[in-house]
Amino acid sequence: MHALLDLLVPPRCAVCRLAGPLLCAACLSELPLLDGSLCARCGLPAERPVDDCASCRGRRVGFESAAAALLFEGAARDLVHAFKDGGLRGLAVPAAALMALVLGRPAVDVVTWVPADPLREAMRGYHPARLLAEQLAQRWDVPARPLLRAPLWRRPQRGLTRAQRRANVREAFTAPVAVTGRVGLIDDVHTTGATLTAAALELRRAGAGAVVAATLARAEHA
Repeated sequence: MHALLDLLVPPRCAVCRLAGPLLCAACLSELPLLDGSLCARCGLPAERPVDDCASCRGRRVGFESAAAALLFEGAARDLVHAFKDGGLRGLAVPAAALMALVLGRPAVDVVTWVPADPLREAMRGYHPARLLAEQLAQRWDVPARPLLRAPLWRRPQRGLTRAQRRANVREAFTAPVAVTGRVGLIDDVHTTGATLTAAALELRRAGAGAVVAATLARAEHA
């Protein structure tokens, strides 16, 4: 079936749109990797490695640490939009490979994901964060489980201020079963951290010993 589809609609790079793989070598080389000095707590780029930064210092974040593979700009922004809004679910494979390469294997017992609102997931046909989590679970040799539930519909975070984002996701997630051990929490983009914090806090309330957040991309300015 895939071979037939390739004949009818030849694959193109999600970033440059040239015929070829979903992520071509040229665009892969242009992706802004987050492999320099970072805040150890929230993953924000820093002039030098720090334990916390002005963005997260004094804030209750819920997760033990957060890290991302890419800076959310340029080719990385195009990649994320193609994955989330372009219907290119196959990008989960190279995206997860990038995350595994840049982030390494975290000390976690299980992997889960920030859940999508069921209506939004039904309209999209898939959930990027879940696809990333399942791919990473295979690479990290840990189970992937749906530990959180989302409301039927929630206002999208895009376009909201930091305060509005926090209010929009406050108590938005529920954990239907008890959670144990160290949990890897996966999402596609870390912007202000409001969504990751809400999800991480619920996992902690459900019994998680610690939550380690990992995303494909990290916005430098919320």
